[in-house]
Amino acid sequence: MAVLVQKIASLREHCPWMGALTHESLVEYLIEEAYEVVDSIEAGASGSDTADELRGELGDVLLQVVLHARLAEEQGRFTFDDVARAITDKMVRRNPHVFRPDGSLQDSFPATVEEIVEKWDAVKKAERPERTDPFEGIPSHLPALALAQKSLDRAERAARPGSPSSSRTIAAAEVPESEAALGDLLLAVVAGSREKGFDAERALRAAVRRYQAPDGEAT
Repeated sequence: MAVLVQKIASLREHCPWMGALTHESLVEYLIEEAYEVVDSIEAGASGSDTADELRGELGDVLLQVVLHARLAEEQGRFTFDDVARAITDKMVRRNPHVFRPDGSLQDSFPATVEEIVEKWDAVKKAERPERTDPFEGIPSHLPALALAQKSLDRAERAARPGSPSSSRTIAAAEVPESEAALGDLLLAVVAGSREKGFDAERALRAAVRRYQAPDGEAT
């Protein structure tokens, strides 16, 4: 890892193109590389041998992390080691069902995913007690379908016993019995929207915003 960090530092110093990069100019590459990882994973799920491709795509994402850390180091803000240390500490802190505060393993571990999620949510709430809106922290630039899925998940988790209640409700549409059929249905909705001159992405994003509104239910 140290070798990669040093190579990036050298490129920043001696390559004019690399030297001109900024956090802002790197955003498009970070998004693109993340989606290429998704493409590689989904290709593997279909049965293709994509281990080499996935390894390469993960390396491209890692490059983005190292580049952003290097830019921050040049500005005197933080280093790659600080990034690695912070995420390590965060994993220990947010997973008390696995780690003791000193990072050593617990003697026993929870048996259910639900229990793990509840512990995770409790730790997050303790870290940011000022956050009372269950949707706070969800990236607003997520694609509309991912934004909707994340929002519904947060609302469900907020309504669990011992958590702030979420009064938001929404009627579930009739959903096909397979993901393939669901995909066909969603594609048909987009096609119908296009014929009527509607933007399905924009429409769903607006619906999610209405759903997240603190003083009203989705309609």
